[in-house]
Amino acid sequence: MQSVRLAAVAAIALAFASPFATTATAQEYPVIAGDYVTVGMISVDDGHDLDYAKHLAGLWRKGQDFAVKQGWITGYEVLTNENKRAGEPDYYLLTRFSKFTDAAEEDKREAAYNTFMATTTTQMQAASGERAKYRHQMGSMLLRSWKWRN
Repeated sequence: MQSVRLAAVAAIALAFASPFATTATAQEYPVIAGDYVTVGMISVDDGHDLDYAKHLAGLWRKGQDFAVKQGWITGYEVLTNENKRAGEPDYYLLTRFSKFTDAAEEDKREAAYNTFMATTTTQMQAASGERAKYRHQMGSMLLRSWKWRN
């Protein structure tokens, strides 16, 4: 009996957790859910901005353009923190996508990506390790865009 009550409470909580949970609510809400947006927050050591910019313009961009062409992502961009305060990242790397994938699709995409980039996971990890000497991942966020209903 306690599990039934717990399930009912969980169902009610889920219904109120999302503004798009019910048809009536969805019709009243002036927005609809859009793409997911991942935001990588990157700090680069002094004297290495050009190194990182070359990486972004080269290998990173090549991979992102491939992902767009495959339909895996809907877009990407790089933002710089022009008025950086202590403890804030230098760069924000945004990637937009419409839906999550399952494990089988992830494996398929990784194989296609590695073939296109002519690399292996081991080589990519080694290159990332080299960049880690001056580039530091400060964190990441997963956001969701909203689009106006009308």
